[in-house]
Amino acid sequence: MEEKKDEVVFIQREEEVWAGKSWQLLSALRNRCPLIQCITNFVSMDMMANTLLAAGASPAMLHCLQEISDFTPHAGALCVNIGTLTAEWVHSMKAAAALCTQLRKPWVLDPVAVSASEFRMKACLELVGLRPSVIRGNASEIIALSSASMSLTKGVDSSDESTDAVDAAKSLSQTSGAIVAVSGAIDIVTDGKQVIGIHNGVAMMQLITATGCAVTALIAAFVAVNPSNALEATAAALAIFAVAGELGMEKSSGPASLRMHMIDSLHGLDEATILSRVHIHSLS
Repeated sequence: MEEKKDEVVFIQREEEVWAGKSWQLLSALRNRCPLIQCITNFVSMDMMANTLLAAGASPAMLHCLQEISDFTPHAGALCVNIGTLTAEWVHSMKAAAALCTQLRKPWVLDPVAVSASEFRMKACLELVGLRPSVIRGNASEIIALSSASMSLTKGVDSSDESTDAVDAAKSLSQTSGAIVAVSGAIDIVTDGKQVIGIHNGVAMMQLITATGCAVTALIAAFVAVNPSNALEATAAALAIFAVAGELGMEKSSGPASLRMHMIDSLHGLDEATILSRVHIHSLS
């Protein structure tokens, strides 16, 4: 009984520390307003741009290959999302990612529906080889990318729970050198050794197109202001976005109104709210 009480106290203290870090990073993001380049899919552009603006970052949806060499060096971070992949865009993604790696700028990969086709898997594996700072996907995407295995999928939906992908996430982190995040009922973040769980969010967020894409862009913004600790930045971004979803849900009647209220809530987040609502603690 005493051990259980000690464990609860430890988790509470850990969550207090994480909540404080999350507020510090959001404050830094708002103060610095980093430029985030997003090479992303047509479905998610609006949601990603508005999420970044609400958080305090400056979005740029720029994917033209001829502009990469001029523009990418000025970005604080790059977000690459393969949702509506084309051969032309693969060239732009690889060029921008390679330049970020060369310049030691952080970049984040979202392997949307990676196992849906050989073309998609090949492109993702090549991008992973360019050393992303963070890889964020749902459980099925992370499991498939970790093993480089093809499987039947239902669009971009996950057929696995985030907790089912812990071993795959750790393995992918170890082989890629990236922080790996798995979105789900409990968001998982790992550096290949330690595993962090984010216990925030509401189920209805899954019914809004591009919420996963949007949180990947937000991760890029947080990593831009904390490039030396991408694990910390990733966990904070996931929690901040999820808390905004919780607050938005309190005012919403369905997915459409949740989208609006979630963005409003992200914009209006204050220190007291974050300190009282963020729930992040170690799972291992």
